[in-house]
Amino acid sequence: MMLRLDDVSVRFGGPAGQAALDGVELDVAEHETVCVLGPSGSGKSTLLRVVAGLQTTDGGHVLLEGRDQGGVPAHKRGVGLMFQDHQLFPQRDVGANVAFGLRMHHVPRAEQDARVRALLELVGLPGAARRAVASLSGGEQQRVALARALAPRPRLLMLDEPLGQLDRSLRERLVVELRELFRELGTTVLAVTHDQGEAFALADRVVVMRDGRIAQSGTPLDVWQRPADAFVARFLGFDNVTPGTVSGEAADTVWGKLPVPPGSPQGSHDVLVRPAGVQLVAARDGLACTVTARTFRGTHVAVHLQPEDASAPRLEAACALRDAPESGDRVGVVFDMADVVVLG
Repeated sequence: MMLRLDDVSVRFGGPAGQAALDGVELDVAEHETVCVLGPSGSGKSTLLRVVAGLQTTDGGHVLLEGRDQGGVPAHKRGVGLMFQDHQLFPQRDVGANVAFGLRMHHVPRAEQDARVRALLELVGLPGAARRAVASLSGGEQQRVALARALAPRPRLLMLDEPLGQLDRSLRERLVVELRELFRELGTTVLAVTHDQGEAFALADRVVVMRDGRIAQSGTPLDVWQRPADAFVARFLGFDNVTPGTVSGEAADTVWGKLPVPPGSPQGSHDVLVRPAGVQLVAARDGLACTVTARTFRGTHVAVHLQPEDASAPRLEAACALRDAPESGDRVGVVFDMADVVVLG
């Protein structure tokens, strides 16, 4: 195992202070890319700092390749760290920035130059070694920061909101390139981000954090299809969550009886309906609702619905553009079992 966090805790303000990390257990295998996802204050950046040796722990152990890192300073841990603000040296050219870690390790100059050329080629900036940092775009600076982090051949590469300052189209393009690059190099990666799309596109495994604890860990597909609880579901952007009582293959909810998949846990549980499972029919044929708003989402229209019972929570349906009703229209709603998930 490349990285293991064993019951790691960090408290700010002393033993009775707020827990930034609370008994965290996490493994990262060699060549695996793990993305830690969570809202601000969930502990994800503290976790990264603990592994890097920039934050002391109040309990537990951090092991790299089986060796306890207690007391090992950051510069001797053999890990690379890349921040969202690049932290490039503006007074040095691109090549000198990339070679920084190599110089710190006293690598011979000829080997430095060869490594810099190879890395700039790898990140899509061939021949850029003599360019000034100020002449680079945001995306190019991010590539230089990545090359610098990779230069000393770290056993673990850690990324802190790596694409956070870039525009969405550039982020989406770079995340694909990063995934291909890490696979090509066999790099072990631990990244933290608040962007779900970035995490799901980049990771072999997604870890969702809440209040200093791991709320769920699994492959992107598993986490997306089966959120562990209402918090994870809502964090992933699923708002159609309501309490229900499951009996057999149906759940009693404020939206009426919802079909649930065979084998669902029985009794009182939160129930999630993905927007694709909210199907619109004539008002007399389903749960009567009024369309309160429409939001264009590129691939579909999100239709926001208020049931006739004003105390019932609103629903969101995903509709094709040509089929989306107008605001103020009355429609009926039926639920597709394939997109209903009993949580917990």
